[in-house]
Amino acid sequence: MSYTIEKPVSGDAEQLLAYLKQVGSESDNLSFGPEGLPFSVSEERDFILAAQDSKKTIWYVAKENGRILGDCNIDVLPRRFSHRGELGISVIRECWNGGIGSALIKKTLETAKNELKLEIITLEVKSDNVSAIHLYEKFGFEKFGTFKKFFKKGTEYFDADYMNLYF
Repeated sequence: MSYTIEKPVSGDAEQLLAYLKQVGSESDNLSFGPEGLPFSVSEERDFILAAQDSKKTIWYVAKENGRILGDCNIDVLPRRFSHRGELGISVIRECWNGGIGSALIKKTLETAKNELKLEIITLEVKSDNVSAIHLYEKFGFEKFGTFKKFFKKGTEYFDADYMNLYF
């Protein structure tokens, strides 16, 4: 598989929304399901443009022949928390365990550390998502707590682990 890691562009808006519906339908580990996120194409385009100009957001997508396979972002926290960022990542199921998640995280963390000078990256991960936890630990993330009943799907609750990476 030959893919690139790049920043999304406004022309990716429609495909990104379709991608989010796909990953939402393939995994119970995200904050949304098959409905994706409630944005129109023009709202997504505006979001992409705002992220491109922002010093508060790092965002990369993995693409193969223009098709989005995964995305990873870090949002910088405000004010006295501005030394910290929160990471989010998703990859389509057919590409799980193929190195795309690692490549996205590596590029995103490099930018966070070298360009934005962040010191701590935080994430939440469903406690039973062993593959994701292993991936995060590979990059040096450490668990520092568990949030009971963090996720709720239907009537069922799921815990989430909090993890930090210190640069």
